[in-house]
Amino acid sequence: MSHTLPLPDFAHERVEVMTGRRSGLIVTVALHSSALGSALGGARLWRYPHWSDGMGDALRLSAAMTLKNATAGLDAGGGKSVIALGLDDTLDADRRRAAFLDLGDAVESFGGSYRTAEDVGSTTEDMLVVSERTSHVVGLPDSVGGSGEPAGPTSRGVYAAIRATLERVTGSSEIAGRRITISGLGQVGSRLAVRLSGEGARLTVTDVNPAKMSVAAELGATWVEPGTEHVIPADVFVPAGIGGVLDDQVIDSLAALSVCGPANNPLADRSGAERLAGRGILYAPDFVANAGGVIYLDVEAKHPGHKAEIASRIDGIGDTLRRLFDDAAERGVTPLDAAEAYAAERLAAGRRQPAGV
Repeated sequence: MSHTLPLPDFAHERVEVMTGRRSGLIVTVALHSSALGSALGGARLWRYPHWSDGMGDALRLSAAMTLKNATAGLDAGGGKSVIALGLDDTLDADRRRAAFLDLGDAVESFGGSYRTAEDVGSTTEDMLVVSERTSHVVGLPDSVGGSGEPAGPTSRGVYAAIRATLERVTGSSEIAGRRITISGLGQVGSRLAVRLSGEGARLTVTDVNPAKMSVAAELGATWVEPGTEHVIPADVFVPAGIGGVLDDQVIDSLAALSVCGPANNPLADRSGAERLAGRGILYAPDFVANAGGVIYLDVEAKHPGHKAEIASRIDGIGDTLRRLFDDAAERGVTPLDAAEAYAAERLAAGRRQPAGV
């Protein structure tokens, strides 16, 4: 079987693809850039039709992490790792442990130029297993003195981004009375739903897991069937599940004033940013809006216990978006163009720094 997704352009410093000697699973570690420092990006455990789809995911996600870390103002490069499960693979506790020991070996081979953390499909407990093979891992469980789960900080950052986005499209950052649709009620989406509901938002929610209907009921939110949420009129559409949901068809029927959410790579194609702009829909770049978790992990790892600094930097995501919105408007480009340009400036400056600076 050939891979089912087109592979992105290769612009990476180093990529390793290996068959784990314990688990027999294909592990990809992609280091996209270390221009700003040791790369940071999580480890994804996911099912793919073909191992090369997992590799492609690592390539795309690692490039996105370079943008995320650069626009967040971190002295960190971009990387990502993927453990690819086949569609029919089974993963009991022993094989899961084996897979993350294999990942630890792969991360260790990068000598500190890449640090991993939990991501979709992995947990802080999995990172504890990784730490048996390498010290280049962050986000270990609270129980062992680690920084723990980053979903809370991610949610906090997206909240700040939503307020900045509302301010731009409605003239006010107030949440009360605003129509907000959340597509995906995972760890971040559900946290957002609770906070936004508590502040009086008129919520519409959905998730591919029907058990999440209970969240809607508890919050008094309107539940809609997955795949229909984008046609519900909203001030903000919040993609909080898998990537690639905003394809041409969805964009053309999207009944929202803006898009701002935690999902990585929600645009099926980069051209979607222009398509949204053409419809007058404001797009908050995902890698800006969802950077709260990586800010938390990086700053906590380098400056343990600096909670006030971390909170301030996460809340600053809103101000970063405001500046990018202003820049985009002044230059007549999309917010995505403006965010990528800002990241490119930081990366270029980092590459000009002498070794050791």
